[in-house]
Amino acid sequence: MILESLKDDILALKKELHVSIVAHFYQKDEVFNIADFVGDSLQLAQWASKDANPYLLFCGVGFMGQSVKILAPQKRVFMPRIACCAMARMIDVDYFDANVKLLNDAGILDKNILPITYINSSAEVKARVGQMGGMVCTSSNAKKIITQALKSGKKIFFVPDCCLGQNIAIEMGLKSAVIGKDADFAKADIICYNGFCSVHQLFDVEDIAFYRQKYPNIKIATHPECKPEVCQLSDFVGSTSQIIEYVKGLPLEQKVAIGTEYNMIKRLRKDNTYVLSSTKPECPTMNETTLQDVYNTLLSIKDGRFENEITLDEETRKWAYVALNRMFEL
Repeated sequence: MILESLKDDILALKKELHVSIVAHFYQKDEVFNIADFVGDSLQLAQWASKDANPYLLFCGVGFMGQSVKILAPQKRVFMPRIACCAMARMIDVDYFDANVKLLNDAGILDKNILPITYINSSAEVKARVGQMGGMVCTSSNAKKIITQALKSGKKIFFVPDCCLGQNIAIEMGLKSAVIGKDADFAKADIICYNGFCSVHQLFDVEDIAFYRQKYPNIKIATHPECKPEVCQLSDFVGSTSQIIEYVKGLPLEQKVAIGTEYNMIKRLRKDNTYVLSSTKPECPTMNETTLQDVYNTLLSIKDGRFENEITLDEETRKWAYVALNRMFEL
């Protein structure tokens, strides 16, 4: 009853204040269910940047709110919690520059490096990538972006998720190397920063073996942020949106085990759907946002306090936009 009352108050406030609410697929049900639009990080940013309301409440993690601000600087963007994606926190501009220097020391000059950053990165990292002639990618379009980037004849420096970089390399028949793990960069087509998603690291080949033994005809669907050996043993590998479409296309009697965030899995369908892990794969930062946080942020807009507003300096926004726009042009 308390949550229902809070939900009613939120809906009334957002109507009064002309606020749109968007939520990522990984959000808790209570937050997910009040959103005007739900999707993955890029879908949300694109929808929100075109939304007519002056205020936007973004229920997700920090880099996602920044993406809206990059695309639509005129829009006032707020986050109930400015939670930070653990993967995005693994790299900042200093780490980026330090890794480029390691490549320089290995004989690979800046002019021969083309950086590509996964959208799960800060605006500052996107801006540095833009300044170096690089671009952004998502898990659904990474192969297309890398295919185009390779035409430059340069080494691809892929940040921050080494698993996504390695998985795309395997799919394309390319050679990859991970900084800090592999020493020979000269033979690698894609050189990966050593970052990862802590949630998707929970899925192991032993989990796949368990389900295949228990249910011989089960399908295994995983996200490309999972380890390469896990993806190679899967029946389907795809982005958040692609996994949703894949599972929706399966007959209801078809059993499927899914390797991605728990909140999304449990909403897909009730029967014959399993979590590919003995541990609950719940993203801690995505789950920080509560209905109370949403209500408090709306109140701050009404009172003129404007808490948790996303802001970017124009130089950072400009170059981050360049990197994002290069992706859109493809």
